Amino acid sequence: MQTVKVDLAERSYTVYIGSGLISKANSILNICSTGAVLIVSNETVAPLYLDSLAKSLRDVKIHSLVLPDGENYKTSEYWSQIIDRLIETGATRDTTLITLGGGVIGDMGGFAAASYMRGINFIQIPTSLLAQVDASVGGKTGFNHPRGKNLVGAFHQPVAVMVDIETLATLPAREFSAGLAEVVKIAAVRDEEFLTWLEDNGPAIMAREPVALTGMISRSIANKASVVAEDEREAGVRALLNFGHSFAHALETMTGYRSYLHGEAVAIGMMVASRLSEIRGLCEAGFSERLGKLLQSFHLPLELPVDMDPDDILDTMKLDKKVIAGSTRLILVRSAGHGIIDSTSDKHQIAAAIKASQPETQTGNS
Repeated sequence: MQTVKVDLAERSYTVYIGSGLISKANSILNICSTGAVLIVSNETVAPLYLDSLAKSLRDVKIHSLVLPDGENYKTSEYWSQIIDRLIETGATRDTTLITLGGGVIGDMGGFAAASYMRGINFIQIPTSLLAQVDASVGGKTGFNHPRGKNLVGAFHQPVAVMVDIETLATLPAREFSAGLAEVVKIAAVRDEEFLTWLEDNGPAIMAREPVALTGMISRSIANKASVVAEDEREAGVRALLNFGHSFAHALETMTGYRSYLHGEAVAIGMMVASRLSEIRGLCEAGFSERLGKLLQSFHLPLELPVDMDPDDILDTMKLDKKVIAGSTRLILVRSAGHGIIDSTSDKHQIAAAIKASQPETQTGNS
């Protein structure tokens, strides 16, 4: 088992990474036996891992709630169901909420923990690659609003994160690829050496070889942990982790969260952002091509829908959380592994990058 510490003074916590950890949760997590536990999961994950987790948590009173699976269920209605279940079970301030699932369950469960009685402890047990490398670490919680992604939420750090890589064996190929988009993201803006490692180890990653997965997940989390420790509430450097996300969130919102997995939208968003970086002359020509080859090797989409109007995308982006003082704050790249925060791109440059990322304007392969 490997560990990564997220250093936030009195809110510091450890991320545990290894195989078969769910069956050892009691000894790893050391949950206080005086309080009950509510495990929140979804209809896909619960049949696979809920019983094993519950059995491993000896001497603790266990309650559970199983929600539908999918980004379109990341709403106030289903967040309210978690709150209702906490009330029904008589949860008190020493109750621990455990999220067992992907990013949707982690985000909504975390926000329920942040909200109930003004804050109770919660533990993340992410079962999707995307949640393991990104969503479970850093304390961002919340749910979507029809007009924008994650517009309602709070920063609420978990007390521990437990990443069991054996859960990836049952993860559908499309979900696995979607998680790789977040791995590429952090390498692209922060760790050029890691980006090269991903290029060199693509076949082992796609074969889900345990050594490759453990190394990849640990390095991704270590990168994110260092950013979160420096900037917990995204006042500065943490914004770099939003590379591609402004475009991705607009794409998800405009398609009703039904057409793309989050990682797929992020992959497309990174392509738009890298093309904008080249249009602005901020990074060397060819970076978007390099990035596209890596994303393609991970079976991720690269293009925006041909019928999506750039003006509509720009209008949707105005509601993004990253708009500050009326300016769209985008994450661009100056070179591989070096992201920058930019608020100076004008709408014509952004529209040009959007159009360059639609198939009708492509002159060659993406």
